[in-house]
Amino acid sequence: MFARSDDGSDIYFEVTGAAETTLVFVHGWMGNVRWWDAQRDALSTSYRVVALDLAGHGRSSQTRTTWSAEAYAADIIAVARAVSPSRVVLVGHSMSGAYAVAAGPQIEGLAAVILVDTLKNLDAVPSAEQLDAMLAGYRADYRTAVEQQLPQYLFATRTPPAVAERLTREFLTVSGDRAATLLEPLYRFDVRAAARRVRVPVRGIGTDLHPFDAAANRRYFADYADVTIAGYGHYPMLEAPEAFTAALREQLAKLGG
Repeated sequence: MFARSDDGSDIYFEVTGAAETTLVFVHGWMGNVRWWDAQRDALSTSYRVVALDLAGHGRSSQTRTTWSAEAYAADIIAVARAVSPSRVVLVGHSMSGAYAVAAGPQIEGLAAVILVDTLKNLDAVPSAEQLDAMLAGYRADYRTAVEQQLPQYLFATRTPPAVAERLTREFLTVSGDRAATLLEPLYRFDVRAAARRVRVPVRGIGTDLHPFDAAANRRYFADYADVTIAGYGHYPMLEAPEAFTAALREQLAKLGG
């Protein structure tokens, strides 16, 4: 199915299951709905599971002309309104954690936000110089960045080789300029200000490749806690689907509903 975002972009989404609580899964940079298949299969007997493709990704519109955090957040809001949940939990991975935080206060029935290996320390913000250098590197030689530079930040010893190979293939389906354009809004967005507007519980589920700083995040989120899955990289839902789904299920149970 498709929902219409604020700028007219058509946002693809899938719905599985029927329950009072709707889980809305949002992939990270260069991702798509297929990243959540294991969670869909495991959780759709207990929850209504919704997965969406952000604009510029997967089967959603590719022709957006103004890329911003607000536009990505509008994609999430459009899908949430299309499925009309009575109770919703947003699950955002990587860059989409920020967009779930931005969208959350505008979604009726929001019960919680789950951050998947993202926003681990809201006090750690890259400088403009660091951002510009990173994006310039993608635009100049994206293949080298994907194949030689990014793996040390994204993958760990226990990352299954098939997962690393799959993600590398998916990253390289676009040009470096396109990849940089899709990512840049994340770093131009004041996520700390957005975090202060979220009044529902926020829970982090991530790996120990990069540590959480719960004390830092509690300076911005009204109700924050996190759990760590040891040994894996930036994609726990793909690298360790059973462990990640169990951690997610446990957090959802604690949140009630």
